[in-house]
Amino acid sequence: MWRRTKWPLILVLGVVLAFAFRKPAEKYFDIAKSLDIFATLFKEINAYYVDEVEPQKLIRKGIDGMLESLDPYTDYIPEDEIESFRISTTGQYGGIGALIGIINKKTVVTFPYKDFPAYRSGIKVGDEIVAIDGKNVQGKSTTDVSALLKGQPKTDIEVTIRRYGQKEDLVLKIKREKISIDNLAYYGLVEPTIGYIRLDDFTPGASNEVSSALIELKQRGAQKIILDLRENPGGLLHEAVNVVNLFIPRGQEVVSTKGKVEEWNKSYTTLNSPVDTEIPMIILVSEGSASASEIVAGSLQDYDRAVLIGKKTFGKGLVQTTRPLAYNSQLKVTTAKYYIPSGRCIQALDYTHRKDDGTVERIADSLKSEFKTKRGRKVYDGGGLDPDIDVEYEPVGTITSALISSGLVFEFASRYCAENPATPDLKSFHITDKDYEKFTHLIKENKFTYSTPLERNTKQLIETAKKEKYYTEMEAQLNALKNKIDASKSTDMIRFRTEIIQVLEEQIAFHYTQNEGQAEVSLPRDRAVLEARKILNNDAAYKKILFLN
Repeated sequence: MWRRTKWPLILVLGVVLAFAFRKPAEKYFDIAKSLDIFATLFKEINAYYVDEVEPQKLIRKGIDGMLESLDPYTDYIPEDEIESFRISTTGQYGGIGALIGIINKKTVVTFPYKDFPAYRSGIKVGDEIVAIDGKNVQGKSTTDVSALLKGQPKTDIEVTIRRYGQKEDLVLKIKREKISIDNLAYYGLVEPTIGYIRLDDFTPGASNEVSSALIELKQRGAQKIILDLRENPGGLLHEAVNVVNLFIPRGQEVVSTKGKVEEWNKSYTTLNSPVDTEIPMIILVSEGSASASEIVAGSLQDYDRAVLIGKKTFGKGLVQTTRPLAYNSQLKVTTAKYYIPSGRCIQALDYTHRKDDGTVERIADSLKSEFKTKRGRKVYDGGGLDPDIDVEYEPVGTITSALISSGLVFEFASRYCAENPATPDLKSFHITDKDYEKFTHLIKENKFTYSTPLERNTKQLIETAKKEKYYTEMEAQLNALKNKIDASKSTDMIRFRTEIIQVLEEQIAFHYTQNEGQAEVSLPRDRAVLEARKILNNDAAYKKILFLN
């Protein structure tokens, strides 16, 4: 039996080794050959295809198709998209400092950045932009309106806005500035001795902002800290390293990168003096915490420096590098995987081994490896970071999600703030039964409709029954089920009243004072924050989790 399997095995190994040790010249010949085939194919299509083709669009589709076979982070950036890419990575641009969006077919200001031109000129959340420099922009896309708002710093712009409750439009003359978006959404005290920092991005300056907030909170009495990285998609690697450095000593490895180009492999260590290596610390994470935020959370978990609370993180352990291409275009390409101090890589999806249909699966639990933190706690690779304490969240009702998506929650908040211009004490703020009744009138006026998954599944069931000729004998039961669902759905505004009210209160608070207002309303009832406060107030429990006893 052994002799019968020996030769096929040697043959397979021979083939594998032959490919593994192919000469570079052979590989370069394959590249040149493939490019030549692609060029001649394109020329033939351009010359003989029955209809006219647009060369740039056709080539772009070819590029996108090629990159799509790799991973979602490897991307081609043409010259006309370079500015948008730069803004997303640096958080800087020339403009008035306001986010805009389409709400109920109107272009409205969704976030005027504090202390920037739009905010200083008096623009508020919910203001509709109707004209820019006298040019009507109603019905325009956010991309078009945003392009008109942006421009060189120190240039003037005239913005005409429409505000609910005011008869006349407001015409504001604003001077553009260089806008630098803050990485910190909010920081403050959730208890006299517990500080809270919400970090949303890792663009330049993130670590300095966290450092300043930490120092200020300690001066205000914070003896423990909560760092909130939920839904933080990541950003610059060196900013992540510097944030970790605030909490651990100089000279400690934070992350290392390993890829095909060995000379690019690098170990990133802390270079500065820390702010505080002893303060008890909780890091909040979620499924949306990725990349740089996972480096911060994972490194501090590996050093047993912080307790992680929330949900398993996204699992992005891939590093991208930007490479210049011809005609001022660029390639953002995945060049390495990163490894945190315990030695684990937390990449969750295996893009190298796609299924036949092109889909990607998470790395199987059976293939995950066990690692140890500095004090010997068990941690695992291959699927994001597992929190030390898992917090379950009740999903919001379908009606609540639909109301948010419809823009009616935002619209109601705009009207509420216009009718009640004085900012209330948001720490004790609640809307009244009368306010909720007004909201129900608003959604009726707008003929709000939505469908639930149960409703859609029942409709599909009825269609399947008709197709398979069972409907006649099941008609009574199916119609009874449909009627029961309709009756249940009609009471959703009552059944989900509590969570709808909470959403309304948070949006109203945001309209009044942006992130600060929303934090004052939401943090006291945030499950993860409440759990973090509970652990930080129980010294024995905190030390037990981190093996500090």
